[in-house]
Amino acid sequence: MQVQRAVIAAIEFQPGAPLVQQIVDQLTAAISQGGLPHGSRLPPIRELSDMMNVGKSTVVDALDRLRAKGLVVSRQGSGHYVHRSSIPTQTDAGPDLQPQDTLSVVRRAVLLDNGALRPGAGFLPSSWLPADELLKAVRGTLRAASLRMGEYGVAGGYLPLREALRVKLSTHGIEVPVDQIITTANTVQAIDMLMRLLLKPGDTVLLDDPCYFTMHANLALHGAKVITIPRDCDGMDLDAFEQLLIAHRPVLYMTNSTLHNPTGHSFSPAQVYRLLELSHRYGFHILEDDLYCDMQQRMTPRLAAGGLDNVSYVSGFSKTLTANSRVSYAVLSPQLAARMITLKMTCGGMTSELAEQIICTMLSDGSYAKHTRRTVDRLYESSSRVTSWLLEAGCSVSSLPHEGLFIWTRLPEGHHAETLARKGLEIDLVLAPGTLLSKAPDASHYLRFNVAHSDNTQVRERFLRLLDS
Repeated sequence: MQVQRAVIAAIEFQPGAPLVQQIVDQLTAAISQGGLPHGSRLPPIRELSDMMNVGKSTVVDALDRLRAKGLVVSRQGSGHYVHRSSIPTQTDAGPDLQPQDTLSVVRRAVLLDNGALRPGAGFLPSSWLPADELLKAVRGTLRAASLRMGEYGVAGGYLPLREALRVKLSTHGIEVPVDQIITTANTVQAIDMLMRLLLKPGDTVLLDDPCYFTMHANLALHGAKVITIPRDCDGMDLDAFEQLLIAHRPVLYMTNSTLHNPTGHSFSPAQVYRLLELSHRYGFHILEDDLYCDMQQRMTPRLAAGGLDNVSYVSGFSKTLTANSRVSYAVLSPQLAARMITLKMTCGGMTSELAEQIICTMLSDGSYAKHTRRTVDRLYESSSRVTSWLLEAGCSVSSLPHEGLFIWTRLPEGHHAETLARKGLEIDLVLAPGTLLSKAPDASHYLRFNVAHSDNTQVRERFLRLLDS
């Protein structure tokens, strides 16, 4: 005990910093350096208070924080003891067990905020987000009497949010009661849950190519057989689409109806009519992913506006508002909506009412609509600048101009997308190679650029340096 007392007596406080944090920091250092050995008993709280000349509540707070860090354990009737784990805390101490192929490394880098430039990302940069409006909505939600911190929330989702979504959907021609709108934690969760309800192992699914990179892996987990249909900035060959329906009899077609990722294509009224007619004739279900709907400059029809018997619709706010506000929703037929609610309750998929109330506030007070209008204008301007320097670099653009978040870019002859992506990581430039999104033979000649992240002098300079090297 004398050793412990000597170490604690040596603690010196500096002005300007909270006493609790200073105690925690200095005791943490003493434990990690061996000054307070594992298993040693600390003096009682009253004695610690006297030794450091601080209040007992300050000591209790510090011990609670040390206990939360796993550095102190308490034993009923005996006191507090130093606990130093024998397991090293460094994440780089052992081998990296994650896949090291280029696509896996790039996929992780796209999501990792480590200071690198990320023109290959799938979301808006922080500087484009309505930070003040978000903080205002968060504060208002935390003060609201409707916030029920001790409850799980409603299985279908926060009712005022679903009502706000009902109004929002009506502007796209989708008229549904709130009972058919089910919130989810994110769109991937919504899609995954719908796969559980609509698919069984061995079923065939028709998928756009290119498409969002998680879809192939997710469908494989469900035991589905995947058939792809090529899609570009003009759409797809619907006669070829029908031939695939005849040959493979898929039970599900998954698609971005608007602002297809990454070509920016949106289905025309004639294409929507033909797809709906084919779905009824051949008996397949359409899963309409409309995640980028609020970035659209020119309004186009939604498949779900024709009815929900053969169509399920999913969308959310991770791409437009903040990637960390994992609030999404599915719009379903009455039968599927009931089954989705049961599935949410069965698999623990209940959504955060706190996050849902924040989104509801921004939808209701008009700040979300203001933000999306501003974002669409900025994307239009940034797209012109990014397209210009990509063309100057010798690339060609294979997406619709000024539409959406992405530019689907064909590289100059002689360049390989995965090679550039791997070299880009060495200079903190995270690119999205075409092979991340497409199974097509020529996908290695493409990169997907995020307009918002790429309207940046440093991105341009580093990419040109990659091409020159």
